[in-house]
Amino acid sequence: MRLYRFILELLTNKTNMKISQEGLGLIKKFEGCELEAYKCAAGVWTIGYGSTKGVEEGDTITQDGADELLLEEMHEYEGYINDMVASDLKQNEFDALVSWVFNLGPSNLSSSTLLQRLNNKDWHDIPNQIKRWNKAGGVVKQGLIRRREAEALLFEGKEWHEV
Repeated sequence: MRLYRFILELLTNKTNMKISQEGLGLIKKFEGCELEAYKCAAGVWTIGYGSTKGVEEGDTITQDGADELLLEEMHEYEGYINDMVASDLKQNEFDALVSWVFNLGPSNLSSSTLLQRLNNKDWHDIPNQIKRWNKAGGVVKQGLIRRREAEALLFEGKEWHEV
């Protein structure tokens, strides 16, 4: 897979971006950190900063383990944005999208109007598309409204910390 990405990068002249501390800060703020497994709003077992892979009831993690797990998982989520978004992105735009896909998953991105707008460089509509995704289990959640607002502001390069 690494060789494939390297060749793709050479052929497309596209550099794979990495999330910044600003993007990680947004994820940490809205995910929070839980050191014991819990069921999230969507009913999925979760631990640390929103990690769900292989998490079972009764699992625990240390703070250092949660920080390491988040950084490890970022490679995957950075890859989804690098692979699916054909338009060049600024760092703040990339960070907002990594946060979005970390929370909502790559299948939601791949089938979304958001991705279409990104790849068509329809920049003015991107914040609205980000904010549309404010439900868990079909129910609008205040926490998701706030998170999507922060992601939209970060995408636009605006102050998001007070959301």
